Amino acid sequence: MPNKAIPLTVLAGSLLAEPVLAQESDGEGLYQQCIACHQLGPDADNLVGPHLNDLIGRQAAGLDGYLYSPAMDAAGADGLVWTTETLDAFLTDPSGTVPRTSMGYGGMADPQERATLIAFLTSQSANVGFAVDAEILALKGDPAYGEYLSGDCTACHARDAGEGIPAITGRSRDAFVTVMQAYKQGAITHPVMTMMASRLSNEEIAALAAYFENAE
Repeated sequence: MPNKAIPLTVLAGSLLAEPVLAQESDGEGLYQQCIACHQLGPDADNLVGPHLNDLIGRQAAGLDGYLYSPAMDAAGADGLVWTTETLDAFLTDPSGTVPRTSMGYGGMADPQERATLIAFLTSQSANVGFAVDAEILALKGDPAYGEYLSGDCTACHARDAGEGIPAITGRSRDAFVTVMQAYKQGAITHPVMTMMASRLSNEEIAALAAYFENAE
């Protein structure tokens, strides 16, 4: 049975645990710092900087139709690829990560804000997928055990749709397992979700998935 790959747009839309911050400090709000130079969305075009659709997984200077600086061209030629880790380093210190970059941005000092912004940019990166081992995906979780474990999840996640942190019920079992394994294995990162997923066994993740799929 082949591994099942799910686009990170599915993952990010499933269980992104946004930090409990003011509305203007969520990922989309933080992106407003970038919008003067970088567009996002179906009609996005290159401005002063390249558009940021499908950024995660893209090689630096790898977007056709945009004239990059010699520094960014060199970084791409040296193998720089935009992952959550490399983007975090670049947003922390752009000129330190890509010396002589023409990007006129001083960096984002707050690691929680960087993680939130990167989670938002990841949600706009449909070209990146994460494959879960078939044996992990096939685990049959115990819903009763999942209900017992669920308190740590519902402390932040609402059961019903609403503003803020996404609702946690009604997600398909496969999508729930995939996103939690992506956090557990470091395919996507978030300070809270990475910590929570790393504490759970594969069997516990399967149990939570089984419970939340049909929880009311």
